[in-house]
Amino acid sequence: MARFQIKSFEQEAVVFDTASGDTHYLAPFNVVLFHLLQSNPGMTLDDMHRALASRLSLEPGPALLHQTDQALASLHRIGLLEAP
Repeated sequence: MARFQIKSFEQEAVVFDTASGDTHYLAPFNVVLFHLLQSNPGMTLDDMHRALASRLSLEPGPALLHQTDQALASLHRIGLLEAP
């Protein structure tokens, strides 16, 4: 059995961690980032920012950088991404 079970609801998702029993909410931005990283392992931060800006119709800049940093930290914290 996989450690994480993900259930998507339109643009959002919930993640159930079978190891801890915890359930986590993923906001739309985090869902897009997670899928982007799953389909492009080893992606650089610059490439990640460009892809997110394009996919979500966002302006590149400090706000996007901050949102990406927060989303990456969240995905790491719940265990969906391994520490670098």
